[in-house]
Amino acid sequence: MVSRLTTLGFDADDTLWQNEAFFRLTQARFAELLADHAEAGQLHARLLEAERRNLGHYGYGIKGFMLSMIETAIEVTEGRVPASVIGEILSAGQEMLSHPIELLPHAGDVVERLASSHRLVLITKGDLLDQERKLAQSGLGEMFHAVEIVSDKTPATYERAFARHGDGPDRAMMVGNSMKSDVRPALEAGAFGVFVPHGLTWELEHADAPEGHDRFHELPDLGALPGLIAEIEG
Repeated sequence: MVSRLTTLGFDADDTLWQNEAFFRLTQARFAELLADHAEAGQLHARLLEAERRNLGHYGYGIKGFMLSMIETAIEVTEGRVPASVIGEILSAGQEMLSHPIELLPHAGDVVERLASSHRLVLITKGDLLDQERKLAQSGLGEMFHAVEIVSDKTPATYERAFARHGDGPDRAMMVGNSMKSDVRPALEAGAFGVFVPHGLTWELEHADAPEGHDRFHELPDLGALPGLIAEIEG
């Protein structure tokens, strides 16, 4: 037990609003465009490898995804990809960058409720402009004490964020759908880590659940979060 949690960190994509579903739809469109050159499963594997390889160059988000699709298209066509296909890839990415926000169940109510009792910090990876756009459209922006859009999520990321915007990791909690980015590094930093699964999770965000960690919790959805916080605070 802790006397009181003062700071709550929230992931954004696929924790507060839909995100991966739009990537999957674009990947399906990508597969159709290149159906004459590669089978869908093979194309997906090549694209995933390009994304993994390019994270250090482009970071996370839609723009890096677009560039990885273009790179993959060039590879599988041996440099013969038509300009029209490149144009379709760019168009698909631009559609993603302007897609309306779809809040996940309980997100709005829970964030509003907890904002009255705790400092809320949005801690998210991705493209700066796109994440700012999504937060503004979500209607949740004013409820957050601070926003951290970061290049990666490591224990040091959470140590800095919770020290800057709260009372340190010991009295903080991170909530998200990625075991790899939201839960495990937050636990390593000394915070609580709460895993809220999403039906669709990018392969590069998968990781094993921590074994026997007393600060790790898993919830079926965000609606259960206020009850968990009340239980932790006793």
